[in-house]
Amino acid sequence: MTIATLEVQNLQTEFASRAGTVRAVNNVSFSVQPGQIMGLVGESGSGKSMTAYSIMGLIEPPGKVAAGKVLFRGQDLRSLSAEAMRQIRGNRIAMIFQDPMMTLNPVLRIDTQMMETIFAHQQVSREKARDMARAALVKVGIPSPDERLLSYPHQFSGGMRQRVAIAIALLNEPELIICDEPTTALDVTMQGQILYEMQKLCRESGTALIWITHDLSVVAGLADTVAVMYAGKIVESGSVQQVLEQARHPYTHGLIASSPSRNLHGQSLRQIPGSTPSLLNLPQGCAFRLRCERASAVCEQEPVTENLQGHSVLCFHPMHAVTEVTHD
Repeated sequence: MTIATLEVQNLQTEFASRAGTVRAVNNVSFSVQPGQIMGLVGESGSGKSMTAYSIMGLIEPPGKVAAGKVLFRGQDLRSLSAEAMRQIRGNRIAMIFQDPMMTLNPVLRIDTQMMETIFAHQQVSREKARDMARAALVKVGIPSPDERLLSYPHQFSGGMRQRVAIAIALLNEPELIICDEPTTALDVTMQGQILYEMQKLCRESGTALIWITHDLSVVAGLADTVAVMYAGKIVESGSVQQVLEQARHPYTHGLIASSPSRNLHGQSLRQIPGSTPSLLNLPQGCAFRLRCERASAVCEQEPVTENLQGHSVLCFHPMHAVTEVTHD
C-alpha cells in the first residue's frame, strides 16, 4: 500500500485574542498521494492559507496548532524539533507564497539566494549550484537567466519576482509543494506555462502538490482532487469531477454559480447572499446556514460529514443537481 505524501488529521489552529479564541482551522482532514494535485479553494478568510502555514510549522504566537496530526510520509511533523523542521522546509517540502517578497531578500542578489537554498540541503560545488539555479530560471520562463542571476529583486517586476520564487521552490526537487495562489501576479500566458510545468513535475517526479486558490477554472484544469473550505472547515471534498460537476454543498454550488463563465453576456452575476461571518462570532451549528437558502432548524446543530464514493459533504441538506464548470 502506497504511503500518502501528506495526511492531515483533525487539524486545529487557534489564535488567542482579547475578544476570545479564534479557531482559524477547525478539524481539517485530507490526504495527498504521490504525484497528486489537490486544489484547496474558498473565499478569503476561509482558512486556506492558515492550513498551509500550520502544515509548514509557521504559526507564531499568539497562534498555535492546538490539535491534530500532520503526517508527511508517515512521520508526524508536529513531533519534530525546530531544527528537524528546518531541514525539511525548502528541501522535502517547499511553499510558494502569494507575495514573492516573503521569499526574496531585497538586499541579496538572485544567484546568492538561489545558491544558498541549494547549499542548505545539498553538498554541491558552486558551479553546480549556479547551473541548477540557471536551469530553474529557464524552467519558469525567465529570459537571459545568466544576467538575471546577477540582479536584485527590486530590478524585477512583480510577476518576474513571483517566477523567481517559484524557481527557488523547485530547486531541491521537493516531495511536496504547497502553492498559496502563486500565479495571481502573472499574466494568463505565463500562468498557463507555470501550471503546465507544475503538472509535468508531478507526473514525472511523483511530487505531490497542494494548490490554494479562489479560481475554480484553474482547479478544474489543474487538480485531481479538490477540497472546499468555509469558516475554517472543509465543507466538501472529492475528485474534481465530483465536486465541480456535481457540487453537493450549497456553498460550493454558490461558488460555481457565481463564476462569470456560467452567465450569459449582459446578465448580472449570481451572488451568495450575505458575507463570511467573523470567526469570533460564528452562528451555532452550520457556519453557512445564515447565507443558505436550504437551511432549516436542524442546521442549528453541528453538521456531520456524509461520504458517497469518496465525495464528502458537511451538510444536512446536500444538493443532488448536476452543475457545470468551465475547464479553461
